[in-house]
Amino acid sequence: MYTPDQLRRREASRWTKVQIILAPIQFVAFIVSFGLVIHYLLTGDGFLAATISVWVKIALIWALTITGMLWEHDMYDHYFMAKEFFWEDLGNLIAIITHNLYFVAKGMGADERTVMWVMVFAYVTYLFNAAQFLVRGVRSARQRRAMQQVSTQQQV
Repeated sequence: MYTPDQLRRREASRWTKVQIILAPIQFVAFIVSFGLVIHYLLTGDGFLAATISVWVKIALIWALTITGMLWEHDMYDHYFMAKEFFWEDLGNLIAIITHNLYFVAKGMGADERTVMWVMVFAYVTYLFNAAQFLVRGVRSARQRRAMQQVSTQQQV
C-alpha cells in the first residue's frame, strides 16, 4: 500500500494530523446535518437549522479537500490525482461537486425541498467516499503494524 518512504513521509506530514482531526469532525457534522435535512424533508420544519448544517458540512469538505491536497503533495509530490491516490481523489471530487450542487440549485432558484434533496444525494456520495477512506485507513494501520513487527523481530 505505502512504500517505507511514503510511510515516513506520511508520519512527517503535519497534514496527516490535521486530516486525523478534521475527518471525524466532518463525519459528526454529516450525521447531524443528515438528520436535520431528513427532519426538514419529513416535517417541513427546521429549514434554517438544516441550511446552517449544510453550510458547515460544505465548509468542512472544502477544508478536508484543501488540507488533503497539501497532504497528498507531502506524500506523492502531487497536489491532486496522484496515481497512488487516484480513486480516493476521484471519490472526493465527486463528493465535493455534489456538495456544491447546493449552490447551483440555490442559484437556479430551486425550492427549499429540492435543495435539501440535492443534499441527500450529496451525502450519499460522501458516504461512499468516506467508506473508501476508511478502508484505506484500516489497510494502512495493518501495514504499519506489520512493518513494526518486522522491525521488532529484526532487532531481536
